[in-house]
This record gives sequence, C-alpha cells and structure tokens, in this order.
Amino acid sequence: MTFLLFLLLCFLAPTFISSSPVQDPELVVQEVHKSINASRRNLGFLSCGTGNPIDDCWRCDGNWEKNRQRLADCAIGFGKHAIGGRDGKIYVVTDPSNDDPVNPKPGTLRHAVIQTEPLWIIFDRDMVIKLKEELIMNSFKTIDGRGASVHIAGGPCITIQYVTNIIIHGLNIHDCKQGGNAYVRDSPEHFGWRTISDGDGVSIFGGSHVWVDHCSLSNCNDGLIDAIHGSTAITISNNYMTHHDKVMLLGHSDSFTQDKNMQVTIAFNHFGEGLVQRMPRCRHGYFHVVNNDYTHWEMYAIGGSASPTINSQGNRFLAPNDIFNKEVTKHEDAPENQWKNWNWRTEGDLMLNGAFFTATGAGSSSSYAKASSLGARPSSLVSSITSGAGALGCRKGKHC
Repeated sequence: MTFLLFLLLCFLAPTFISSSPVQDPELVVQEVHKSINASRRNLGFLSCGTGNPIDDCWRCDGNWEKNRQRLADCAIGFGKHAIGGRDGKIYVVTDPSNDDPVNPKPGTLRHAVIQTEPLWIIFDRDMVIKLKEELIMNSFKTIDGRGASVHIAGGPCITIQYVTNIIIHGLNIHDCKQGGNAYVRDSPEHFGWRTISDGDGVSIFGGSHVWVDHCSLSNCNDGLIDAIHGSTAITISNNYMTHHDKVMLLGHSDSFTQDKNMQVTIAFNHFGEGLVQRMPRCRHGYFHVVNNDYTHWEMYAIGGSASPTINSQGNRFLAPNDIFNKEVTKHEDAPENQWKNWNWRTEGDLMLNGAFFTATGAGSSSSYAKASSLGARPSSLVSSITSGAGALGCRKGKHC
C-alpha cells in the first residue's frame, strides 16, 4: 500500500452506527485504524484519487443520484457518525414558495424537515426558498441539494436545536435574516413560540452528530455556521464561505462550561474573499482545523477564549496584502499569563505573505498528538483538495 493511499484510507473510515456516543478524541486514531479494511473495499470501487477523502468516496459515481444515501457513509472527523436520513425514504421538495411556519404544506421543505421518521430530502428543480421563520429541523434528516441549484436566502435560515443526526449538503445559504416572535412547528404534533433568532445561516443549538458539507454561505445577519449550548460531534467540510464578518462561533460563552464536551472537525473548507474574523472562534472544547484554505481575513482567522484546544494541521494561510495584522490567531478575553497555557498547536501549516500562528500550551504532549491524528494531507495539496468547495453543479447522469 502506498503512503498516500494509506493516508486516504485513514481519512475515510465510514461508519454504519447511528447512535454512537461522542468519542474521546484520544480514541479517534484507534478507530480510524480499525476502519481501514472496511474503507479499502469502498475505495476500490469509487476512489477518484483527488486527495479529498469525502469527495473520493462518492463524486466519481456516475449513478450518484440513484445512490444518494451512500453519501452518509462518507463523512470524516467528529461528525462522521451523522447518518441523517440514510435509513429513510426519499422526500422530494416540489413547492418553494408556500412556506407556512405552523401548518406547512406537503411538498415544501418545512413539511419535510419536521417529520418524525428519517428522510432524505431532495429537490425536483432549481429553486429559491425564502423562509418566513427559522427552519426547525427534526432528527435523522438529510437536506441534499445535489442535482439542483437550491438557495435558502432572504429570510430566517436553518436551526438544528436539540436534535441529532443531521446532514446539510449542497445548499446555497445566504442573506439570512432574524426571525422570531412567532409560532413555528418543529414536529407534526407540536408547534411553539419562538423568540427573536440571531439570523445565522446554520444554527446548531444543543445538537449532536451534525455534518455540514459542500455548502456555499455568505452575508448572514450573525454567523454563517454557529454551534453552541452543548453541541458536539460536528464536521464542517468542503464549504465555501465569503463576504461575512463573524463567520463561525463554536461555544456559547466563557461561562457555559458544558461546551467543554464540544468536538468539531473543520476540514477542506475555503475561507474566501470578504471575510473578517471567526474562522472559527472557539470556546472550551476540542477543535481540529485541517486542510482548509484561508485566502482572506481582516482581523484574524482562528481565535478563541476560555481555554479551547485548537489543533491546526495542514492548512494554507495567505495573509491579505491590505491588512496590517498578519497574525492568524487571536487569544481573546484573557491576559497573556492565562492564554499562554491554552493548547493551540500548528503542524504542517503553510504560512504565506507574512502570515504567522502563535502556538501556545503543551502541544507536543503525547496525548495531544494522539488526539490529533486524523491524517492531515500536506498543506501543498490544499489548493486541489479544496478546489470543489461550496455547492456543486451536480447534474443527473454525470459525475458530480
């Protein structure tokens, strides 16, 4: 087995477990190695050899539209157990315009996501969906935009609150607004009063086993993707993010210590033009930032407070020409005698145009190294690995 193939297999590690507990990060590497043999079988059928393990798992299948639910077995990182609606029926959204937050009509996206059974939700054509209130997800749902150009824009957007096993794939999510002070249905049997929302693109609130992949996000009222209030087991991958200030908040507040259990993988994303800060901003938990392409920030790229563990591996950081501060990192809300002990590590990152990363803490400890072993590719390959970031122009009958 070649070394590159070994790395690719280490990344894949598909799972067929739907309700497994959140893992200790020190055990992740052991599970990856146990999964190598199972991964090899899938790799032999589908590998395109792009170096992006998620894409190699499904994109070169010319019959992907007939094998849609196979995508659920392609996740990596802490969110890799998110199976979404893999074990349920296909639900086709046909009506983009009649969003009723309390009594959603069959054929609408809202009617699909509130159902109690697992569903794999797809779209019958290109559409723009302007929601009237937050889209409150129920557990075991996949929203799969492949095969159509689907925009969720101009109103409140997606909320993943106290639910599990969610996959969001292939959507354009932008210009999201605040909602609230209104009734919204979250299941066929229940609707309730919602206070004012933040206006995030994707809000994960007490959610677990969540995977957001190949979405294009921009210009929302608050965050593009935020995860707070005990959320964990999350992978954010292959997304293209542009034109936004506070990109990604992971952790509710410095005093909300339940977020110490938060574990998030941020992989193969392109953080592009017009971004200012929070790519991500972290609190308390463990955050693996791997093989992302950073081509713009105005304040900083990666920051945090309340002693988060940040493991940055194989990323490419290109400091913009027009900013004075070339530092990638920002240690927030603490004096130096505190943040110098926070465990922030950089390994194999490519620093360009004066970019620099301030590492802190005991990043070389053996336990930290084991927890970090998720198989980062060399940073020199980031351009090709992330070249397909964002919503893909998939069309039926062709490779995606």
